[in-house]
Amino acid sequence: MRRSTLQASLAISLSVLAGAGQAAYPERPVTLQVGFAAGGPTDALARLIATEIGAELKQSVVVENKPGAGSNIAAAQVARARPDGYTLLMVAVTSAINQTLYDKPGFNLNTDFAPIGLVGKIPSVLVVNPELPVHSVQELVAHAKANPGTLTFASSGNGTSIHIAGEMFKRAAGIDVTHVPYRGSAPAGVAVMAGQVSYMFDNVPTVWPFVQTDRMRPLAVTTRERVASAPQLPTMAESGFADFDVSSWYGLIAPANTPPEVIRTLDQALQKVLARGDFQERMKGMGIILQPGTPESFGAFMKAEVAHWAPIVKASGAKNE
Repeated sequence: MRRSTLQASLAISLSVLAGAGQAAYPERPVTLQVGFAAGGPTDALARLIATEIGAELKQSVVVENKPGAGSNIAAAQVARARPDGYTLLMVAVTSAINQTLYDKPGFNLNTDFAPIGLVGKIPSVLVVNPELPVHSVQELVAHAKANPGTLTFASSGNGTSIHIAGEMFKRAAGIDVTHVPYRGSAPAGVAVMAGQVSYMFDNVPTVWPFVQTDRMRPLAVTTRERVASAPQLPTMAESGFADFDVSSWYGLIAPANTPPEVIRTLDQALQKVLARGDFQERMKGMGIILQPGTPESFGAFMKAEVAHWAPIVKASGAKNE
C-alpha cells in the first residue's frame, strides 16, 4: 500500500515538473514584421491587428518595420526565423507577385511559411485627373485611342499590384499609354491630382478623401462585385473588362514548422478579433473587407494567388532583380 502511494506521488511530481517546463504560449512579446515603411496601409493594418491580437493573447505584439526589396527583406528574414511563434509576418499580395517579379525573392511563399489566417482585402479603384474629359472607363479607352502615346498612368512602384493593374488594363484595352512609377502611392496620387499623369489604380481608402473633394474622379472598382463603400461605382467587368479582379490582401504567416498548437492559438485569437462587431465596423470604415477563415484555407488562397499573378506579371514585362 505504501509502495503504491509513493509511486503515485512520484508520478504526480514528475507530471508537475514536466508541465512546469512547458510554458504556455506566448510567454513573452511576439514580433510582427512588416515589409513596408511605417505609415502605409500595410503598416497601419498591422498595428491594429497587433493591438487586438495582443489583447486576446494577453501578451504584447510588437510591430517591426523592415522595408526593402518590395517587402522581400522582411519575408526572407521571417522565413529563416526560429519557428516558435515569436516572429510573424504581415504578408500582403506583394509577396505573391514577387515570386514571379524577382528572379531570387529570397523565400518561397508556398513552402517557407505556416499560414495563420487571411485578415482581409482592400478593393482598388481606377481614378483620373478631373480635368481629363472622361467620365467612364469606356470614355477613357476611347480618349486614349484617339490620342495615342499622350496619356500616362502612375503607380506606387515597379511590380506593385497598382502597377500590374495598370499594365493589365493597358493590354486588355489595347491602348498606348506610358507607365510612370513613384516611390509610394502618396506621391503617385499627388501627381494624378496635379495633372502630371492621367490616371492610376489605387486602394479605395487611400484615394477616397480626394475623390470626395473632387480632386480625383473615380471610374470603376477592380473587384468582381461593387464595394459597399462606393456602391455607385461600376466594376471593371461591368465596364467591358471581364475577369478584371485586382485587390490588395493581407494576412498573418509564421515560419514553416511552427508547432500546430501555436498556429492554432494565433488563429483562434485572430478569428475572435475578426468576429467582433466593433472591429468589423472599424475595418468597414477603412474600406477593408474582412475574410475570416482557417489556416488551411489561407494556405490554399496564397498558392492560388502565386499561380494567378505569375502569368500576369510575365505578360506585363515587369521585372526586378
